Amino acid sequence: MDQFDVDLFVIGGGSGGVRAARIAAGHGAKVRIAEEYRMGGTCVIRGCVPKKLFVYAARFAHEFEDAAGFGWSVEGARFDWATLVANKDKEITRLEGAYSANLDRSGVEIVRQRATVEGPHAVRLADGTEVTARFILIATGGRPNRGLDFPGCELGITSNEIFHLERFPERIVIQGAGYIALEFASLLAGLGAKVTVVHRGDKLLRGFDEDIRDRIVDEMAQNGVEFEFGVTIESIHAEASEKRVRLNDGRDLFADEVMLAIGRVPNTIGLGLDTVGVHLDEAGAIAVDGLSRTNIPSIYAVGDVTNRANLTPVAIREGHAFADTVFGKHPWHVTYDNIPTAVFAEPEIGTVGLSEQEARAQGRRLDIYQTDFRPLKATLSGRTSRVFMKIVVDQADDRVLGVHLIGEGSGEMVQMAAIAMNVGATKTDFDRTMALHPSSAEELVTLRAKHATSDPLPEASAEATPAL
Repeated sequence: MDQFDVDLFVIGGGSGGVRAARIAAGHGAKVRIAEEYRMGGTCVIRGCVPKKLFVYAARFAHEFEDAAGFGWSVEGARFDWATLVANKDKEITRLEGAYSANLDRSGVEIVRQRATVEGPHAVRLADGTEVTARFILIATGGRPNRGLDFPGCELGITSNEIFHLERFPERIVIQGAGYIALEFASLLAGLGAKVTVVHRGDKLLRGFDEDIRDRIVDEMAQNGVEFEFGVTIESIHAEASEKRVRLNDGRDLFADEVMLAIGRVPNTIGLGLDTVGVHLDEAGAIAVDGLSRTNIPSIYAVGDVTNRANLTPVAIREGHAFADTVFGKHPWHVTYDNIPTAVFAEPEIGTVGLSEQEARAQGRRLDIYQTDFRPLKATLSGRTSRVFMKIVVDQADDRVLGVHLIGEGSGEMVQMAAIAMNVGATKTDFDRTMALHPSSAEELVTLRAKHATSDPLPEASAEATPAL
């Protein structure tokens, strides 16, 4: 008889946990996975997938406006929030079913209840059942940071609740300056809301290239988003039919909803990790090595709960590497260089590699190539939005270190740039690639004149990685 009930017990049914479970089962392991909410995790249920669906919905407003310049008459177009929410819910339910079906086909047993760590090889389910496992994988992801403490802070919503509002918020105040704040600010403005973004600093998107940070505010403002810099929310008061938001400079803003988008934190509270002495870092994330091992040999962790690179594809890759390493006799580890990322604001941002500031802080001498132009589509639509592109190149070997984009399709373009960078592409390689005309993307391979050459910074002073 086996010493353990299962070879692997996964706590958390998000992208990383599901991938690990399926791959481990494919290697012949007996696997059980527990999820207390809905299978699919943050990304599928209340994160990147439903958010992107809302982004698509918001973009139709511009498309309808732009159509007139191309000879179309779009009359009577109107938006219905309830329809969007209902259709989004149908798609999320379909995806949740697909995740469960894939696990079933892989031979993974699903436990639909909370699980906590009971010991190095033991897990306790919410119904009291104890399950023993040769290995335990923690893949519980993250949750919205509700660390603010001011009068009425409980009246604020997060990115969890925004997807389920019964009524569309005609006026909304959003506190934050990262991906989540800007994406929801843009999409809600596109759907017709009056949006005000409140941020204690003077710039958005900490960790991004400074040229991106400088341009995104003006571009979003043209799309109706208002910004209040250098202030924070001091209190929220519920009044008859609205919320009164008091800023710390004494001014009041009035809104239907207040969204607190100040980042996310690792989901480690109440997991029983202290029972076995699993080490956490200062942010409350599970500390792991390059193979996702904790300080307890039988316990591993992947995804946002480890606070390495908090992106769904990263969690999936980490989960796959774990399963291959532990059960497939094929050890490998995830590399975190040149991870492409997009901010699905309006306009869209795509970025991969080092910012100019990060590269200079490493002591590199750089050539900077960049362009700012009006896209072809805007010549007939009349829209004032522009496209910005920047390539950061190492003078020493001509290698492309970073690509940073603002404009329609930036996320799609930067994925392709990441492929080139991961095989060590140089600026010369970009130059000798035939352009696809007419397209915005062709600018990436037609930039010839240097915008600037830059010396290293006197001291390393680049900011930290992008804030979520």
